Amino acid sequence: MSETFRPFPPHLADRLRHALLDADYTVSGVRDRLGDIAARALAREQVVPALRATGGEERLGLLLRLWWLGEAVPQTALRSLPLTDLAEAGLLTIRDGQARALVQIKPWELADGRPYYTVSDLTVRPGQGQPRPDHVVGAGGASATLAQLIVDGPVERALDLGSGCGVQSLHLAERATRVCATDVNPRALWMTRLSCALSGVDNVETRQGSLYEPVQGERFDLIVSNPPFVITPETARYTYRESDLPGDAVCAALVSAAPAHLTEGGWCQLLANWLHVDGEDWRDRVGGWVEGTGCSGWVVQRDVQDPAEYVELWLRDSCEAGSPEYAQRYDAWLDYFEREGVKGIGFGWICLRNDAAQDATVRVEELRHEIDQPVGPYLPDVVDGAMSAHRLTDAALLAARVALAPGVREERISVPGAPDPERILLRQTQGLRRVAQVGTVEAALAGVCDGTIPVGPLLDAIAELIGQDPAVLRERTPASLRGLIAEGFFRVAR
Repeated sequence: MSETFRPFPPHLADRLRHALLDADYTVSGVRDRLGDIAARALAREQVVPALRATGGEERLGLLLRLWWLGEAVPQTALRSLPLTDLAEAGLLTIRDGQARALVQIKPWELADGRPYYTVSDLTVRPGQGQPRPDHVVGAGGASATLAQLIVDGPVERALDLGSGCGVQSLHLAERATRVCATDVNPRALWMTRLSCALSGVDNVETRQGSLYEPVQGERFDLIVSNPPFVITPETARYTYRESDLPGDAVCAALVSAAPAHLTEGGWCQLLANWLHVDGEDWRDRVGGWVEGTGCSGWVVQRDVQDPAEYVELWLRDSCEAGSPEYAQRYDAWLDYFEREGVKGIGFGWICLRNDAAQDATVRVEELRHEIDQPVGPYLPDVVDGAMSAHRLTDAALLAARVALAPGVREERISVPGAPDPERILLRQTQGLRRVAQVGTVEAALAGVCDGTIPVGPLLDAIAELIGQDPAVLRERTPASLRGLIAEGFFRVAR
């Protein structure tokens, strides 16, 4: 084993964790210490306000400068830390009376309220060169997005595929009895082990390898991945964000192989990029990946960037703006997208459930608006709604008992004094917060259905009230109701 990747002694992890906690080096403690202005600036990778906010000899400020900002701190000011042992473990250096961190340690927050920590490489900021090829990026916005998406436990076995700094392993560890964390980068696995040790997590094992190679022949109840999905014309330059597979093939490969590694009813959840190619609907492209698995699926596009925006984002990420190669790489990247007919790049998530059913269905949609977080607790209901709508024939739907979903409200929009509304809306006040325009019949059904009376007799009663033929309502309503069930406005009573 490389000297850099030596095991982190448990007693040393305990000492460092206690020192961090004693100084209130937690999410809330750091937020209060920095203040809003410095915290927002730091999120933009601007450190000057944070340096100003952490000056002096106060312990929390010193730890922030050392472990988060990567600044040199006088050795004499860090008496609470076992500096010599930390230096031997590869976490910092001591030179000329100054301690300087070799890794970044950030507090992290989970649903159980306990303090956790992630360990990664120091952030490379503009003017500090470029990341090393095996750079391990810290937990950030994408990490939080995936963490909010994970379905609730408990489960027996979970897989964190492409663990990086180990942040998702921490989230899985509170849901699963056993967690397997894999990564192609041995440095990332070392960081994962450090994150778990500092967080007091002991049910995570690490294995090196690409994609599903380290877990061949094994199955899991829950698989999560924030894979190296960045789409470039080159071979992988940075293991944390790029693979050697072309285009969006790495995401397609993760999806297609997932069923072989899922238990019955198991979930696979990942973040992804996908191409918007001229002459092809992106829904067909990504939906095709999922449909080939036989799993139920939910694909959500949260953002789309044009090729120039996308290239600029990732050149900034690798601190290449202003370098001599910047224009050349920018141009070559755009050439690649033009050759491939790429008009945009989508970002979102893919969720699969291994239902082992012949009639599994896939819902593919775009959601740009704000939704309730975390998604994980209500995500199964989203997939169940799509499955119910897919399975119900018209006759079965008329015989089913449905109820208005919790949190759905009706809005009527009309000109003042008008006898009838111009539009009737059903609005979800929780969960995915969708809005649907409905007709008079669907609105009336929403007002009376409570899961006790089948849809058919309810439609007959509504037809009598509004003076329409019951047979006509029974024929035309199932199609619109099926869509409202799929979108979560109604639920089929069990």
